[in-house]
Parts: sequence; structure tokens; C-alpha cells
Amino acid sequence: MYHKTLGYKIFNIFNYTFLIAMAILCVLPLIHVLAVSFSGKEAASANIINLLPVDFTLEAYQKTFDNPLFLQTLYNSFYRTTLGTFITMTVLVFAGYALSKEFKGRNFYMWFIVFTMLFSGGMIPSYILVSNLNLTNTVWALVLPGVVNAFNLILLMNFFKTIPKSLEEAAKIDGAGFFRILFQIYLPLSMAGIATITLFTMVFHWNSWFDGLIYMRETSNYPLATFLQTIVVQQDMSKISTNPEDLENLSQRTVKSAQIFIGALPILLVYPFLQKYFVKGIVMGSVKE
Repeated sequence: MYHKTLGYKIFNIFNYTFLIAMAILCVLPLIHVLAVSFSGKEAASANIINLLPVDFTLEAYQKTFDNPLFLQTLYNSFYRTTLGTFITMTVLVFAGYALSKEFKGRNFYMWFIVFTMLFSGGMIPSYILVSNLNLTNTVWALVLPGVVNAFNLILLMNFFKTIPKSLEEAAKIDGAGFFRILFQIYLPLSMAGIATITLFTMVFHWNSWFDGLIYMRETSNYPLATFLQTIVVQQDMSKISTNPEDLENLSQRTVKSAQIFIGALPILLVYPFLQKYFVKGIVMGSVKE
């Protein structure tokens, strides 16, 4: 009866209207960038493009994929994201499983991990450490410093805690070891949490640009996000095309828009497959300590 009251219906209408409006506001900029990337030079230069392309053309994408520097940075981002996500998830799964158990000294490890959430060495000590380890200008400088994210580790640990202990006890009676319990019981039952943290990790690696800027000495070693930052923010047009004469018949704005949309596309394609696990993973992972 409560759900049929007038007040509830009004709240429901307001809630859906607000959420739809916010979703539209988030999508419109991306649609505008896509429209600009498909538009001609005159329309882009005159800034008359809204949500639909004007003088439709694919030339911006053609020039983008003809640029070997863009393709190299795109490959660097895929390589970094794949390698970083694999290493991070491997470490988090084993660490989260271990810390979900009660053992002597567990509280010390937990406080040590929580401490890293509150305090960090800072940019200069981090750079000195990476430099002294001879990791600069390599993909390891982008991957290793962010392997253990304390928030994600605690989230996964709490998710493991929601699994009934009786399942593990029954497996131990049957002679299963810790690794078999982890891979055959905990991981299949924790796909929501693992998918959520995997998405967090992928987005972090794909969108991260500042570490590439300070650790990479050569532009060819930049991840895509760093490459786009040099073009869009620093306005370094020398990297936008291999042939500056191409820009005489092509707007810089259309090329920028094409590269930005290509940079956002992989995450847009991956997210729908993991979205169904997203809310469930966050809620269940935040239930316990």
C-alpha cells in the first residue's frame, strides 16, 4: 500500500527524471566530440557543430591512424593496461585471500595497509625511487608503483569474508589445500567483487597520464592518455600528424576529437560487460571490516 501512495509516485517520477537528466548531461559531451570528429574543417573551425556532424568526413580518423606515433601510444596503453591489470589482480587476490583469514600479526599488516591510504612519500621520493631502480622510460615505471591499491585490497578482502567458512571447512576435510580452495571456491563465488576491482584497475591504468609524463623520456613510450594531454592541454601540435601539410586541409579540432574519442572507446566497450557486477561488488565488499 505504501508504494501506491501519491507521495511515493511523485518521488519516483522526480528521481527518474533527475537521473535521466544527469545521464544525458554526461553523454552529450561525448556525442559532441564524436560529431566534431566526423565534421569538415570549415564547420569545425567555425564552431557551428552541435550533436550532429556537418560535412561528414572520415578524414580525421584516416589521418589519426596514419600517424605512427598515435598508434604506438595506443599500443603502449593497451600493453600497460593489460600488464598492470593482470599483475595488480594477481597480487590483490592472493593478498585479499590471506588477509581475510585470522592469523597472528594480521592487525599489523592491516594497519600498515591503511596507513598507505592516509600518507604517501610524495612525487619527488617516488621519482627518486623509480629512477634509482632504473625503471624510468620503461613500462614498469607505470605498472609497479600502483600494484597494491589499499582501497581495492580492503574491498576484495571484505568480499572474501562474506563467503561462508563452512565451505572452506568442508573442502579442507576433503583434503583441499589453500590454493585449491582459493581457485575452486573463493574465486567463482567472488566474480562480482573481482569484476568491480578489475574495472577500477583498468580505468586507472587507461586514464593515467601524469606518471607517463614524469617517468617517460621519449614520446614514443608515452601511454595514450599522456600523448593526448600533450596535444589537448599543452597544445603541442607537432605530435598530431606526421605531415604538417595535412593540417592545411584538416582542422586540428577534428583530429583532436577523433583521437579523444578513440582514447575513450575501449573503456566504453568494456564497461557494459562488467556493469552488472559493479553495484553488487561495491555493496558486498563494504559490508564487513
